[in-house]
Amino acid sequence: MTRISRRAALLGAAGCVCGAAGCTARSHRAAARPPGTTRPGPASPSPRPSHGDGLPRTTPWRPSAAEVTPAAKLRAVQLVEALGAWRPGGSGPAAARSRVSALHLGPALADQAGPLLPTADAAAVQVIDAQYGGILAGSASVLVVCRQWTRTADRVSAGGTTVDVRLVRTASGWTVTALHPAHPGAPEPRPPSRVHKILSDPRIELPPAARADLLAGRVHDSVLAAMLRLAGTYRMSVSVVRSGHPLDVFGTRRPSDHPRGRAFDVWRIDGHPVVDPGTSRALVERFMRDAAAAGSYNVGGPLRPSGGVIANQFFSDATHHDHVHIGFRA
Repeated sequence: MTRISRRAALLGAAGCVCGAAGCTARSHRAAARPPGTTRPGPASPSPRPSHGDGLPRTTPWRPSAAEVTPAAKLRAVQLVEALGAWRPGGSGPAAARSRVSALHLGPALADQAGPLLPTADAAAVQVIDAQYGGILAGSASVLVVCRQWTRTADRVSAGGTTVDVRLVRTASGWTVTALHPAHPGAPEPRPPSRVHKILSDPRIELPPAARADLLAGRVHDSVLAAMLRLAGTYRMSVSVVRSGHPLDVFGTRRPSDHPRGRAFDVWRIDGHPVVDPGTSRALVERFMRDAAAAGSYNVGGPLRPSGGVIANQFFSDATHHDHVHIGFRA
């Protein structure tokens, strides 16, 4: 906890999806860009002074026109932004249900918010990214990756989570049916040395839930080694590692590599969002090939490089239009 010196407003949301072979049940990730911009951008926003409630100022996250189905991501993010932020006097389950109802969604969704609703006087949330966990004609999984700040008395605490938001398409548009927040587990007393190296590497950007996954010691060593190897060449923004991802590849009964700690997703490479049409396809392909060279048997993204050391080592689909999935065998 740190004593307050800044303030805040709120908002944000995100999702993740992995398609064929290996990425857990999400299809593609949210237009990787900083909240508050109209197009994908190169950097995540930093907290700024607020209006007087002691929390950092945040900005709404909104999908770009480059998204496969921007309306699904927007709906998921709006709910996370509404649940995870409140002004003084707006804490508690009843107030959370009212915020959900204001979005014309079922108020009972507030009961599934878990870590988004800690006991606090006020809170602010900033969505980092929203990526598909899976997208089908009538249903979707959006992984909303966010940071959250809470204030109790004169103390501000920083945290955050990743929420797997499930949606279905109705005659009036996309609506949310369930929330599955991340549960990384308790940190290990003595995390492996590679974990310390990753957490201190400025070229690897980890959101709160992914950072907690590493500290909990439930991420396979092959993932840790690949992160460090890729960071020797690229600056990369990770969206999802283990928790907050669907248990099965979306729309199937095939177990995803993510919940088993054998995969990670990257939504931004060298400051360039994967979803942004302006991002060099050569850069994305080179990154995917280097991920394969780092030992991944299953690399998915917005394009499918030719070749591969093993059959079907590379894949591409709508779910991976917004991120690169890097999976490993046990």
